[in-house]
Amino acid sequence: MKFLTLLLVCLISVLQPLKATELQDKDQAALNRVYVMFNRAFKELNSAPLENIYAEDATYIPEQQSLAIVQGRENVLKLYQKFFDRIRHKQARIDVDFRVVQRQSHGKSATDIGYYLVRFHPPKDTEEPVSEFAGKIVIVSHQDKKGNWWVDVDTSNRAEPEHYFNANPQPNLYYGEQFAPVPPANVLPANVEIEIVHSK
Repeated sequence: MKFLTLLLVCLISVLQPLKATELQDKDQAALNRVYVMFNRAFKELNSAPLENIYAEDATYIPEQQSLAIVQGRENVLKLYQKFFDRIRHKQARIDVDFRVVQRQSHGKSATDIGYYLVRFHPPKDTEEPVSEFAGKIVIVSHQDKKGNWWVDVDTSNRAEPEHYFNANPQPNLYYGEQFAPVPPANVLPANVEIEIVHSK
């Protein structure tokens, strides 16, 4: 009877999903690094930093119903670079940051849930104010045999910026702090928003 009880306890411990606190520090850091690379790519208007975070067969799911799912690292990077080129052509700047509120992990897979905020800086000579938009994110990653983490699925939808700013920091999870709130009137123009989120 004691043996059966011990066996049952062992099975439950193996099958039970890992919690975020059970990931090793190096894994937490590797998963958080994804957001650092996004920050860098947006600041540099260069998709190259994203090459090191997306899996070869990664999938990006646009929020807009009219657009198809984007499959493959190469195609995802092309999407981002086309967007970056448009921003550069406008002689503008753009920044992004994230706040992860939950990380679910099971074995070699991890799912991050949180918010992002994008801030658009128009050319100075336009004298237009800085504008922003925000959204919710779900990012699914896996760990390969070498211990490296890769993003398999990247999806998002829109949310009010207040949700980003109201998100509370969680232990070991990425929490962006580079942005302070801007006046509510500074909403990103609809045409710019479409180019940023949905450009092909």
